[in-house]
Amino acid sequence: QVQLVESGGGLVSAGGSLRLSCVLSERTFSVYTMGWFRQSPGKEREFVAAIRWSRHTYYADSVRGRFTISRDSTKMTMFLEMNMLKPEDAGVYYCAGQKTDSGNPSSGNEYYYWGQGTQVTVSS
Repeated sequence: QVQLVESGGGLVSAGGSLRLSCVLSERTFSVYTMGWFRQSPGKEREFVAAIRWSRHTYYADSVRGRFTISRDSTKMTMFLEMNMLKPEDAGVYYCAGQKTDSGNPSSGNEYYYWGQGTQVTVSS
């Protein structure tokens, strides 16, 4: 079973930047569309960004223009560059992968693989 491992979370001041990474545990052709979701205490998990195998990208309105999702050439690592961070961006960030490249990119139900999450804290 492919595993997804996130890293790069931490504490940052408002206006600062962080770069999250998500690495696949093995080379596989069973993970296509990949995405980032986040969850903060008392709130439901929410979509942040997604990237297709073709590298077409999708963003939540709340992060568009500040966050950038990307994938390396091997497609084994996905990144989320987060700039101009706000306190409301804080939460546990999860990377996820779909078994197809045609699922709804913003729906968590379409994702089969999930990482354990990495904490992002933004101080005001």
